[in-house]
Amino acid sequence: MATLTNSPGPIRVLVVDDSAFMRTAITRMVGSDPALQVIGTANDGLEALEKVRALNPDVLTMDIEMPRMDGLSALRRLMAESPRPVIMISSLTQEGAESTLTAFEIGAFDCIPKQLSYASLDIVKIREQLIEKIKAAAGAPHFRKPRAVVPAPPPRAPIARPPASHFVSVVAIGTSTGGPKALQQILPMLPADLPVGVVIVQHMPSGFTGPFAKRLDGLCKVNVREATQDEEITSGKVLIAPAGQQLTVYRRAPARYAVRLSHTPTDTPHIPSVDVMMLSVAEAYGATAMGIILTGMGGDGAEGMKKIMERGGLTVGQDEASCAVYGMPRTCAERGVLKHVVPLDYVPEEILHATRYANHSAKSLKH
Repeated sequence: MATLTNSPGPIRVLVVDDSAFMRTAITRMVGSDPALQVIGTANDGLEALEKVRALNPDVLTMDIEMPRMDGLSALRRLMAESPRPVIMISSLTQEGAESTLTAFEIGAFDCIPKQLSYASLDIVKIREQLIEKIKAAAGAPHFRKPRAVVPAPPPRAPIARPPASHFVSVVAIGTSTGGPKALQQILPMLPADLPVGVVIVQHMPSGFTGPFAKRLDGLCKVNVREATQDEEITSGKVLIAPAGQQLTVYRRAPARYAVRLSHTPTDTPHIPSVDVMMLSVAEAYGATAMGIILTGMGGDGAEGMKKIMERGGLTVGQDEASCAVYGMPRTCAERGVLKHVVPLDYVPEEILHATRYANHSAKSLKH
């Protein structure tokens, strides 16, 4: 469960949208929870910045397409002048997905998809999701106190660790809130000749994972793709599960593995599910699997990480200090299914160590 801010009283929310209908709908959804309070609304980015200065909200919800100043421009100004958590309200379109990914890069905490038609807007369906994300945003460690000017930390030394005890032949990563930024930090640090394949479940709305994979591919030395049916897992390739489909791994021939996409099971909290993916990875790869759980709300992935550990595989979790939301890693830690707990920027080194990457050195990990 997300940790709320230490300030007394409800979480104070500013709703920003040029649609009167959406402002009313979001205000009603947020106001239905006694732990939250809408302290104001704004019609566009300029008014939002004015009201942030006047009202000092804890969290903002912000539309992207608005007159005078759009959501991305307002987000840039806000992160430069008075950073605080922002949840973007994005349309389920290709353009909306691209804008949301840009928002993540600027510093948005999370996003909520909205339908294009008022008639099709399922208020009840997204209410609980919105409330959960606002509460998680209010407790995000990177926004709890104003940024202070501190000296740059000294270069870190590589982890002193004996040779890997066993060979890892696949890496499975699960993440949710905060994941886009985390993946954009660690995947570019992996070499093009990474000797294993990587499979990832990132909780995202439908239509977002394709553009996200394409964006990552442009940043990385490894090949990043949105997974397709029966696509083979090969060295130096990263496959991201498509939103709205479950991804499982199966053995298609000796030492050859591929992914299967389906719309079942449907009874998981998220589709794709980290647990569904990791359980299949444990079954297919056994002791040569490596499971990594990163920032995110809830407990998705804990059962899969447990199975990987039971089969003799390696499990790694992101530490609390570097998480946007310490939910998924916390659940794994509390259940005792993590062999290593490390800061986010140590994750690439964990991967290289476990895969016995021949050129593994501190130099290879520099940005």
